[in-house]
Amino acid sequence: MMVGMGGFLGANARYLLGLWAHLRWGGDYPVGTFVINVTGSFALGVFATLMIRYAWHEHGRLLIAVGFLGAYTTFSAFGYETLQMLANGRHQSAIAYMVSSVALGLGAVYLGAAAARWLPASLGVRP
Repeated sequence: MMVGMGGFLGANARYLLGLWAHLRWGGDYPVGTFVINVTGSFALGVFATLMIRYAWHEHGRLLIAVGFLGAYTTFSAFGYETLQMLANGRHQSAIAYMVSSVALGLGAVYLGAAAARWLPASLGVRP
């Protein structure tokens, strides 16, 4: 329940902020996504640190970190997890995680787009 409520709010916040940024600055550069990823990363850093320091109830983590920020941006989780690996002295793991996440993520987007172009054509479906 907590994850769902937070996710509802986070997804809508992402949409509204992205729309606002697009209307404000146009679409030549993905300013909305950039702002969302940076603010979400900052928010997760603040929240996770306070949650650990003050031993907040698990419902708070589910509502804000998993639900809201999970729907708002998953880049924040990527950043926090990488920071945790670095803080724990797992430098090679952190670098491997960063490089593989970006490279495989871009590769997966490319392959997904290629599959989406190929599949309708192979089925004889026209746009």
